[in-house]
Amino acid sequence: MQPIIVTENLSRHFGETVAVDGLTLEVPEGQVFGFLGPNGAGKTTTVRLLNGILAPTAGRAWVMGWDVAERPNEVRRHAGVLTEAPGLYEALTARENLLFFGDLYGVPEEELAKRVEELLEEFELAPRGDDKVGTYSKGMRQRLAIARALLHRPPLLFLDEPTSGLDPAAARMVTRMIERLSRQEGRTVFLCTHNLTEAQRLCDLVGVIDHGVLRAIGTPQELAGRLWQGVWVDIDLHGEPSLEISRFLDAHPLVHSHGMEDGRLRLRLESEEAIPTLVADLARFGARIYAVIPIEHTLEEIYFRIQAGEGQRT
Repeated sequence: MQPIIVTENLSRHFGETVAVDGLTLEVPEGQVFGFLGPNGAGKTTTVRLLNGILAPTAGRAWVMGWDVAERPNEVRRHAGVLTEAPGLYEALTARENLLFFGDLYGVPEEELAKRVEELLEEFELAPRGDDKVGTYSKGMRQRLAIARALLHRPPLLFLDEPTSGLDPAAARMVTRMIERLSRQEGRTVFLCTHNLTEAQRLCDLVGVIDHGVLRAIGTPQELAGRLWQGVWVDIDLHGEPSLEISRFLDAHPLVHSHGMEDGRLRLRLESEEAIPTLVADLARFGARIYAVIPIEHTLEEIYFRIQAGEGQRT
């Protein structure tokens, strides 16, 4: 897959404050890229740099093949953007907002009215489509802002905390929309979020940023592999392992370490291929095995270990 976003040593300073510090990354086309980090880490500044809203202090960025510094208008015209504080005209209705922004995006006049009605229906705003946005709740404004970002069917979508302020049903609608855009329509989504459960479900690739520095980048599986060497499994036994079984595991060539965790025997093995052999060996040794559970480390575990300084880029 070709990268749709490329940055080289991209930096942005605000006086003495370094908001983004030497960011180098590639985002493949057609994937959901999760950009994770605490408040003030540099996520929103990065989105603004990639859309030409801010000029970099140093470094370069290319989006959809355009040099952002040289062709910012092209980037903004072809990308969809939801910022943390989306700009909507409160004195206009939802329908008027979408018609206005659709015209700015260059959506053909013969398509625009139909497209606006589709989005009002999709985001369950049609019954209030002729009400002024100033009367909307925060969640309704957020849904309208996402609809605005999708007006021109952009191949690349920047979403900064898209489920912020949404109730569970609306948040679920948005996550399903992101899945559809990526999995079915092949669009790229650059997703900034604090919701690690949401990111685990949606993201093909994640980057962790803190104090403007990209600490780690990779698939969740790749990052877990850097943080936890080998393969980890829990084995549910009848009772705790006997002294004989513990000694047997100490000497077993496939077992790197073992111990009890939450009432289960936790083992670190060289590879997944070692699991059937070890289970058969334990059974021959007299162990009564109820379950074998491979451990898949969550994105939340990965994130906090990276923030603690483990598994970072060198």
